[in-house]
Amino acid sequence: QVHLVESGGGLVQPGGSLRLSCAASGIIFGIYTLGWYRQAPGKQREMVATITSSGITNYADSMKGRFTIARDNAKSTVALQMNSLTPDDTAVYYCHAERPTWPNNDHWGQGTQVTVSS
Repeated sequence: QVHLVESGGGLVQPGGSLRLSCAASGIIFGIYTLGWYRQAPGKQREMVATITSSGITNYADSMKGRFTIARDNAKSTVALQMNSLTPDDTAVYYCHAERPTWPNNDHWGQGTQVTVSS
């Protein structure tokens, strides 16, 4: 059974930083494309950042320069370092794992709340 478990969310002041982590089990971690997505109240879920099995990263425009995604295949974890946070970053952040080859299945974590407020 596949599990993606996020941690590291919480309350932070504007301008602050948080580091999210996602621990995966039940998948061949090294072949998956991993990602972080977020969903704010009343809004659609959006991509934050992704990282392929070869380490190629992709960021949403509003996160470039502020967020960094990194994976540790030995530990089956993916992290998201978030800096210069603003209230607009308030959302539930979800870990995602997608197999790029057949059967092209994907998995989601339960999400972790990030609140940016003074």
